[in-house]
Amino acid sequence: MGRLNINELNNFRKSKNCTLLCVGPMSKNCVDATIYSANKFEVPIFLIASRRQIDSSEFGGGYVNNWDTKEFSKYVKKNDKKKLVFLARDHGGPWQNLLEVKQKMSLKDAMESAKRSFQEDIINDFSCIHLDPSITLNQDLNTENIIERLNDLYEFCWSVAKAHDKEIIFEIGTEEQSGGTNTAEELEYVIQKINENCSKNNLPKPTFVVVQMGTKVVERRNIGSIDCPVRLENEISPEIQIPKMIEICNRNNILVKSHNTDYLSPETLNWHPKLGIHAANVAPEFGVTETLMMIKILRNNNLDNICEKILNLAFNSQKWRKWLIPNSSANDEEKAIISCHYIFSDSSFLELKKRAQNELSKRGIDLDKELKKAVFENIKSYLRSFNLI
Repeated sequence: MGRLNINELNNFRKSKNCTLLCVGPMSKNCVDATIYSANKFEVPIFLIASRRQIDSSEFGGGYVNNWDTKEFSKYVKKNDKKKLVFLARDHGGPWQNLLEVKQKMSLKDAMESAKRSFQEDIINDFSCIHLDPSITLNQDLNTENIIERLNDLYEFCWSVAKAHDKEIIFEIGTEEQSGGTNTAEELEYVIQKINENCSKNNLPKPTFVVVQMGTKVVERRNIGSIDCPVRLENEISPEIQIPKMIEICNRNNILVKSHNTDYLSPETLNWHPKLGIHAANVAPEFGVTETLMMIKILRNNNLDNICEKILNLAFNSQKWRKWLIPNSSANDEEKAIISCHYIFSDSSFLELKKRAQNELSKRGIDLDKELKKAVFENIKSYLRSFNLI
């Protein structure tokens, strides 16, 4: 299929009547499992890196294996023998990196910072660029502001791609998932305004648009309306609204992308290709899958002391706070489980993991091999649900 050929990708998707899988690179093991899955089943898979997970060396890299953009790209390309893994930037834009927030950058500085990050992405063969300028620190933000910033970033990224002879496609989408669905009017308006700017400035039109499908991940579940057996107040039910969104996108020749698809029921996942949802993102679930398998192996092999120390590290990281539902009843261990993947590259964790690996190897157990296998099985379940295999 090559590094990126959007026509081939579209032909593959249509021939399989499938939903493309986009995997968050939650850890090195997750990246390895993704590459293995794509090559084993000969299907395209996107690796969707947020700026917190992977960023350029200027911004300190990211929490995934301490890779920066260049190192991450080099690793994937070296190991992806059949060239079926597409690198993608997920939620790129101003204040999407914690340094920009910490430094309380102005809009101008944050936009320039985001552009430098995008430039590094494109130079290093990230082929799908998600433009998301919806974060703000102090300024009021409305749809017009977002579209203006989006157009600025769009033009910049395309100029970089042309200057370096790189093939890229664009994903647009202006907000995190709320658990509900878009209105038809706002979706059509955003697509129309972006397409107008593309025509005016001789830019390629976007390939994907993020459509709110009624998904929202909290803790280890999806509480969005798409999986809800009852209708929500003041909201059109997903089975009515989603086909309407897809019809708008089809009419505008733009592919539908769903975010936060983790933890949905098998029945709902199976409906994705049937409904005509073209691509879907899954991320934190894979990090949790790896964590749960690690805990199981450690406890089954009487390495409870190491396990508890790892869980304490994860709990003390406080990274679980963003995933909690209001008035959550999650205990400390559950909080550690949903946040453990954030510490997989910390030196304290790596010391504990090395101790565990030494003990397990005496018993003929390869810890990383077992962890990769668990994530691979999780990825495979999505490939099946999305009609990819």
